[in-house]
Amino acid sequence: MRVIGTLKWYHRQSQSVLKSRLACWPKLKHARGMLEKQSIAIEDVRVPLKRKKTLDEAKVQVIAASIIEDGQLTPIQVRADGAGFVLVEGLHRLEALRVLGETAVDAYLVRARLH
Repeated sequence: MRVIGTLKWYHRQSQSVLKSRLACWPKLKHARGMLEKQSIAIEDVRVPLKRKKTLDEAKVQVIAASIIEDGQLTPIQVRADGAGFVLVEGLHRLEALRVLGETAVDAYLVRARLH
């Protein structure tokens, strides 16, 4: 009898959680809508040391050739850090643009969500 009571309680709890999550569904935004695309100076982007260690020069050369042919198709992702930015995603694209002598890069400015 105690197990059945516990299962009923759990079912009621999960139903209320589900209802509250469905109630806020219209308020959710598409992930792309949370990103703001802009052109920023390459010199303002700081690459974390841990990320720098994953750099593959061969991949940079391939991406640089692709950028020469088609331009920068996918922006990098950065987050604001004081007066500059910290790289979140796109190390090889950023380095390819540096190799090509570019001074600016298209980037999505990733912002923290407010809870």
